[in-house]
Amino acid sequence: MRKLEVGDKVYNVKQNGFSDFARYSFSEVVALTKTLAVLKNGVRLFNQPKLSYIVEDIGYSVSRNKGTHWHLVSLKAIRNAQIENEKIAAYEWFEAKEFSIKEKQLIYREFKKLEEPG
Repeated sequence: MRKLEVGDKVYNVKQNGFSDFARYSFSEVVALTKTLAVLKNGVRLFNQPKLSYIVEDIGYSVSRNKGTHWHLVSLKAIRNAQIENEKIAAYEWFEAKEFSIKEKQLIYREFKKLEEPG
């Protein structure tokens, strides 16, 4: 476990309940004080790694909100964020879209094709 350094990329995941999407935030360490790491987005983290188990094994607590952790960015985190962002985009598109009967028929036919064996 190491302390954060200027230039480190970090991320946080928020979710409002189990049925909500995971929403990823990414930032970068831009300054250090004696005890804090300051992120580009203004968030201040205690620069003391600790066991997290929330998303990753190691996390850095937010100053004045120790229950919220940020983690060092990994390829796995980037890929998970891309997958979640695509889910969010699809959900929001369907929520905003009003389908014509022709569009509904097209979607219906495509789903029926998927259901057919072979």
